Amino acid sequence: MSLHLVSVINSASLIHPGFSLMNFDGDVFLFGQKGWPKRACPTGVFNVRYKQGELKLHPVSFCNDSCYLPPLRCPAVTQLAPVNPESCETKQYLIHGGKTPNNELSDRLYIMSLESRGCNKKVTLQCVEKELVGEIPEARYGHTINMVYSHGKRACVLFGGRSYMPPGQRTTENWNSMTDCSPHVYLIDLDFGCCTSYTLQEFTDGQSFHVSLSRKDSVYFLGGHTLASNSRPPRLFRLRVELLLGSPALSCEILPYGLSLTSAIVTRLGPDYEFVIVGGYTSESRKRFECNTVVLDDSGIHIMTRETPEWTGEIRQSKTWFGGSMGEGSVLIGVPAEGRQALSESNYFYIVKLRQEEELGQTCSQESTDQEQEDSAPLEDSEEFYFNRDPDELQDDDVDDDTYNEEDEEDESQTGYWVKCCLRCHVDINTWVPNYSTELNKPAMIFCSKGEEGHWVHALCMDLSEDLLVCLSQENTKYFCMDHMEVVQGLQTPPQKLLPVKHPPMKNQHRKVPVKLKMSPAKKSFIRRLFE
Repeated sequence: MSLHLVSVINSASLIHPGFSLMNFDGDVFLFGQKGWPKRACPTGVFNVRYKQGELKLHPVSFCNDSCYLPPLRCPAVTQLAPVNPESCETKQYLIHGGKTPNNELSDRLYIMSLESRGCNKKVTLQCVEKELVGEIPEARYGHTINMVYSHGKRACVLFGGRSYMPPGQRTTENWNSMTDCSPHVYLIDLDFGCCTSYTLQEFTDGQSFHVSLSRKDSVYFLGGHTLASNSRPPRLFRLRVELLLGSPALSCEILPYGLSLTSAIVTRLGPDYEFVIVGGYTSESRKRFECNTVVLDDSGIHIMTRETPEWTGEIRQSKTWFGGSMGEGSVLIGVPAEGRQALSESNYFYIVKLRQEEELGQTCSQESTDQEQEDSAPLEDSEEFYFNRDPDELQDDDVDDDTYNEEDEEDESQTGYWVKCCLRCHVDINTWVPNYSTELNKPAMIFCSKGEEGHWVHALCMDLSEDLLVCLSQENTKYFCMDHMEVVQGLQTPPQKLLPVKHPPMKNQHRKVPVKLKMSPAKKSFIRRLFE
């Protein structure tokens, strides 16, 4: 077990207490940012990439058929595994409850899954809201959610948490006061969304921020905090759920040797049911520096003391800490930088590696050997459009020649969207903000047709209005940037001065002409004298 100090390169202020981490086949995603999402990342979900002591957050997009997912703090998150391990179902995560940046509590259930994985590790996620019916759990946070499998079926177990006071008891004085949720166990059928509430005599008080572990048809609850008594008793419960044909059967028993902890981080080691509990609190002002290994098997639960890393002075002296499990034996821990005004960031970040480097190397070597022994299969249609590159090559993190790496992203300041398009270019990758409604993560660009190959320029540097930019993108017209507009005009042949063409008026054949009488001068004088 080792402790490593890491530096967050970008968006460090978005990582705050209450965030959650999800691991999809080695890719770690951060959910529950601080504040509401910005236009740079409207989903509020970031891909966390760690390399050589540096942590980078990359915005992640959702597919078109996804629903809106608000940033939720302290939700209940669990991995949804298929009933049949040999099936081709993708890994999914369940997200329930949580607190929004407006301190509103959510009672909705979301299912997060990996939609697609493109070149250069660009990942698209899918978020679907599951509609719940029946005895729906009230909005809450600080609770847990687990999956149980029994008799070829699966169900979701929800327990604990905190919520606001009931509407009848909520007044102006206690408007933001929290209370423990009722100690009911909710069973959710994910196929139909049916929710059923169960009352067990072993659960007498509500509890929140506890630890829950599940294996097959059993769920274990450790520790937790009770607001009514402001205590953290060393509790350990085992909840057994049998999914029978008629109605499910629930039973609970109180086990000895419980743990007194709250807000601890749980990570799983490998495919076996071996977990490690890191961090947390034993009281309101005392952090828990001990680590425990928990093993679940057919005989029950086994809790053992584990060696702890060498905690730094900043960790021991800080009043609070927070974090999440990155999977594969790694834990991300954040510590507030208290009293350090000179620091630009407000938190220190550490990564605790629970597995030794030798074990990780042997595991990776074994996986590569097993991969070489597999028969080569033809590429699917979706794998043939990788710009003449091998899809497996793009996903290999250990190859540094032509594969995607973090240095390639830094080179975007010289190529791609962040190129210096002209002498007056003021688009910077570190300070750029969207200016057009069509922009999301990258600046809008337009192609200049000067020369044989041409070049791309930023629409903002060319002072193009949004209407003109949309018009040029829709019409098949050539555009020349400000630097080449005068050059192109000088190369054009001056227009010849042509004399205007005279068009004689056409006579109207049916025009009525007044009748003229032919009279001699004598007659004219006679008529003039007659009228006089």
